[in-house]
Amino acid sequence: MLQVNVLRNNPEWAKGKLAAKYFAQPELVDAIIALDDERKKLQAEFDNTQAKINTSSKEIGKLMGQGNKAGADNLKEEVASLKKAIDPINARMGEVEKTLHDTLVLLPNLPADIVPVGKTPEENLNKYRLIDFELGSKITGRGFPVYRGKGAKLQRALIQYFLDYNTSAGYTEYIPPFMVNEASAYGTGQLPDKEGQMYHVTEDGLYLIPTAEVPVTNIYRDTILKEEELPVKMTAYSPCFRREAGSFGKEVRGLNRVHQFEKVEVIQITHPEKSYAVLDEMVAHVEKLLQSLELPYRILRLCGGDMSFASALTYDFEVYSAAQERWLEVSSVSNFENFQANRMKCRFKDGTGKTQLAHTLNGSSLALPRIVACLLENNQAADVFTGAAGDYINTIGSKPFGHGYGWYSYMVETISGITIIADKGVPNTIIGCRYSVYNAFVNKGLQSAVNSYPIEMGTCFLFNICMGECPYRALKQLEYLFAAIGNA
Repeated sequence: MLQVNVLRNNPEWAKGKLAAKYFAQPELVDAIIALDDERKKLQAEFDNTQAKINTSSKEIGKLMGQGNKAGADNLKEEVASLKKAIDPINARMGEVEKTLHDTLVLLPNLPADIVPVGKTPEENLNKYRLIDFELGSKITGRGFPVYRGKGAKLQRALIQYFLDYNTSAGYTEYIPPFMVNEASAYGTGQLPDKEGQMYHVTEDGLYLIPTAEVPVTNIYRDTILKEEELPVKMTAYSPCFRREAGSFGKEVRGLNRVHQFEKVEVIQITHPEKSYAVLDEMVAHVEKLLQSLELPYRILRLCGGDMSFASALTYDFEVYSAAQERWLEVSSVSNFENFQANRMKCRFKDGTGKTQLAHTLNGSSLALPRIVACLLENNQAADVFTGAAGDYINTIGSKPFGHGYGWYSYMVETISGITIIADKGVPNTIIGCRYSVYNAFVNKGLQSAVNSYPIEMGTCFLFNICMGECPYRALKQLEYLFAAIGNA
């Protein structure tokens, strides 16, 4: 929430900043200043009247002590009259303060000076049954996809990978509630601005969260931190729920825009003097994560009209969709300055003991639907075995034998004239080969060496072969097996 003195000190500057966000009601600035003027006038009138009541009440006691009952009675009548006069002043002041507050919350945060001018972003796999949109429509409705098999495992692996990446950078992991009350949604700026986009459980007065930012940032609502506790670094995974009312057309089909999706978030609460350095740090953090996925990406500094209601400065990350031949947003990293903190009363005591509003920042690290789509689209190949020896193939998923989930590289190798895919980290533990090679294993009675059910992937099989811990022994055993089946 903006502070009144910021608007009062330079109303035309504030209107210009609001215009950069294409805010349609700049006249609210003048209305807020007028309401604050009336509030100040009423406050002065109330204070003066109350002071007279207090002074007269003390005088009544003195007169009674002096035995001057007539004088005391006269003053009592004056006090009674003053008390009668102060009640409507107090009532009107309450009305004005409420109207002032309700008007203030309608204003978005002011964009930072470096935000460019502009309004729109332009100015700024069913074959393998990974995702089933029709099934989601049957169960719930459009925009609620069902992930199955390898698609579900891919989601889980990405979430784990993103969380591990964040916690290794010093963020503390949280699992927050996936519904919040009105105070929490108001605190981070979703209400009243985005009320129509949120799923509302009216009977209980709760809202399904559009992002983990909402519950996690509100951990520090109505909190006074010590300066040495800053910065507070938090990360969380959550499903996100958004009505996306009014969305239509080809650009919102498939995984481009859904009503429920998975996302990992990073949040920082920091000292006001350090928030823009922290913003740069968070942008670099998300960029390094995208680089690890080896996806083509770009970073945009959003113009005023494309920024969120609460943001002072936002950077968007977009990855290139090879199938759609366009850029898709996968992360926003924003500095809200003290806008959210003022709503939430998130403060800290500085070295002098003075209480100040903190600055809040958050970023997606990362949103899954479009990342999943781009991973699938940008890593398509008619035959993974066309690579030459020494080439790398990147994939995300599970490593066998307890090695966990994450983003892994495999190497194309040739052994006994047969092209395979070998694990770069644990040589020759994960193997891929053509149908003919796998069938040769079976025909030669060597299928006992295969310790997992083969996965059909286009023109090849992928399966696990456990060769023990010794890479040399593993290589020799593979050479023996391939020699046994011949150069298939």
